[in-house]
Amino acid sequence: MSMSLEERLTELEVRLAFIEDTMAALSDTVALHDRLVHELRSALERMRSDLSAVRGALSHDARDEPPPPHY
Repeated sequence: MSMSLEERLTELEVRLAFIEDTMAALSDTVALHDRLVHELRSALERMRSDLSAVRGALSHDARDEPPPPHY
């Protein structure tokens, strides 16, 4: 059974509307993921900075320590 030209056009319009809706949803998802990746990168940089500060505070030079009491 063949479809009329009008039925074929209607079918194409429906498919196009579905594709446009899907693309809009995907675009929103990509934008959300982009924001999340940006936030995660910022958090990672803060954590690296904090870790560097903690390492600096915990590391010490043996020359800065007083000699043991038996000296």
